[in-house]
Parts: sequence; structure tokens; C-alpha cells
Amino acid sequence: MAPYITKCMILIIVSVFVTPQMQLIQAQQQVPGMYLFGDSQFDNGNNNFLITTSKTNYPPYGIDYPDGPTGRFSNGLTIPDGLALLLGFDRPISPFVAVRGSDINLRGVNYGSGGAGILKDSGILLGDRFTMDEQLQNHQTIIRRITLLLGSNQTAVNEYLNKCLYVVNIGSNDYLNNYYLLVSTSRLLYSPDEFSRILIKKFSQQLRTLYNNGARKVAVFGVGLLGCLPQELANFPPNGTLCVDFINNGVQFFNMKLPPLIDTLNDLPNAEFTLINTTSISLGDPSLAGIQVTNASCCPTVRSTGLCVPNRATCSNRDVYVFWDNFHPTDIVNRATARRAYSQLLRMDAYPVDIRTLLQQ
Repeated sequence: MAPYITKCMILIIVSVFVTPQMQLIQAQQQVPGMYLFGDSQFDNGNNNFLITTSKTNYPPYGIDYPDGPTGRFSNGLTIPDGLALLLGFDRPISPFVAVRGSDINLRGVNYGSGGAGILKDSGILLGDRFTMDEQLQNHQTIIRRITLLLGSNQTAVNEYLNKCLYVVNIGSNDYLNNYYLLVSTSRLLYSPDEFSRILIKKFSQQLRTLYNNGARKVAVFGVGLLGCLPQELANFPPNGTLCVDFINNGVQFFNMKLPPLIDTLNDLPNAEFTLINTTSISLGDPSLAGIQVTNASCCPTVRSTGLCVPNRATCSNRDVYVFWDNFHPTDIVNRATARRAYSQLLRMDAYPVDIRTLLQQ
């Protein structure tokens, strides 16, 4: 597996671009609501008031976002922001912490939380976070409020929940902030394959919980090429390769178990689960992109956290960088990833279908 992954690294995340200045065209709203579960790639501000090192509500984060630093782990839009535009929403989906204390609307909720993992212990060294289990509990809280909003008409509630889109992007912290920590008990106890089986078993239970709460159209993102992150390159300097191969290879044990999981979930009545292949989206032809820097962050970072140093100047041209900080992509990469998740460029980008096709079924 290692030689294949190493060769692929030549084309890493830079090649998600179909055109360097790809724009997201807003269309008519395609679903009544969108519910988002995940980690820092999806977090739109849920961590702002938690006691955690995994928060980004300060400059230079949000330098290219209209509202400035909101808690997004990017210079601009996140992947769910891009998906919201592609699906015709007039604005991004609000974070859970922004709606739990006010009247809820039916546009959806973003439950994503920086540092969150499939396992409850993943990311614990970062501080507080909403784990995947806690995000599902928060969703049940929202469902109860939706039920009241719809006059306790359970038929109407079920019809609404069945028509919404659910997007899940979780698992990176189970590796970055658990299995592949510099000192890791999990890595001593389990082989990469054994650890991936633990993750898949738990993840299967979580996705079934989502289904049991009314979700029918669900897009699940796989885990990306974590061995190419600047933070991992610093933690585990590669020997003559572009990325840390043993990390990328270890993550693939999890990713390879996702298609069979999707098949099993699709055996449930009326279930329509699909997998977004993050690794495939990370590969392609770099000649189609204007990206120049693939192994360093745009902003100066804190060594211990990999996040941007507060209030420091960043690179002058953010659109030529893959990475904003040591973990998270720039706005332009997030937009392109959202675009390919919505409408696949390569057949491998999604299984069995992309999000656009999922919503047409």
C-alpha cells in the first residue's frame, strides 16, 4: 500500500480545483433543511464558548469571511458553507450554540465541533468538545423543538426529517488526537486494522442512531490524507517522501471499511446513504490549479496546537496555499471540496452517488 500512497502524494489536495477561481452558484433551495455533524472542518462556532484549545474566534481566522472570525477553522468558507450555497440556502447553516437558546427555524443546524471524534476519548487533550455522541444528543434536543414548532404533528415531523440532508465528517481526530499522537496508548494496544474496526463498529451505531431519528438522505465524508498535513510533517518528519506514509496507510484501513458500511446501512428501509471519498477528491491533475504551496500553512502557527498565531500577518496570496493553518484547508480548497462532493468530477469521488444525485433520488 505504501508505494501507491507515496506516488499519489505528488498530486495531493492541490488538485481538487477544477478551475482556480471556482465560484459557487446559488440555486433554488433543494432541501428543507441540512444537518451537519463533524469536527473542526465543519465547526462554524460551536467551540467558541467551550474551555478548549481548539477554537478559532480570533484574527487572522475569518480574514476572508464577511463576518470576520466566527469560530470557523479557515480564512473564509468551510465545506458546509460551500455545500449550503450549492444547495440554494441564502446563508450558511447556523451552529448549534446559536440556535439552542432561541426560536429554531427549519433550515437546519450545524453541530460540528473542533476536536470531536467518533470515540469519546479522541481529542480529550484539547479540552471540551461536542463528541459525535454528544452531537447526536444535541440533534435529539433540536428534534424535540421541531416537534413543538410543528404542533406536535408527528407525521409532519417525520416527513420533514426524512426530506432533509444530513452530512457527517468525523474520524480525523480519532487518528490525529488519539491513535497518532506522539505518545499514544491506542497505538500500543491496537494495530491500525484493529483500531479501524473499533471505529467502524462505533460509527455504525452512531449512523444508525441518526437513521432512527429520521435521517434518510445522509452523506458521509471519509477521512483525508492526514499524513500530508503540515502538523504531521512536523511531528513525524518523512524520510524522502512528500507525506507521512504510515499515517496515510493506517487511515486507509478505516476508509476501506466505509463502502461496506454504506452498503449495509442502505439495506435499512428507505435509507439513502452515500460516501464522499475525501482521498479521491485530494487527487487529480495539479496543472488545473493555481496552487503553489502544498506542505506549509498560510498563517504562522503555534507549534503545540497547529493553529494560527493570534493577530499575526498571513501569506499575501491565500489562494495559492492548500493549508490555512497546520490542519485546515484554505477557503478556495473548501469551496472546491464542497463542489466535488456535490457534483463528482471522478467516479471515485462518491459511492454510490454524489450529493446532487442523492437528492434527486
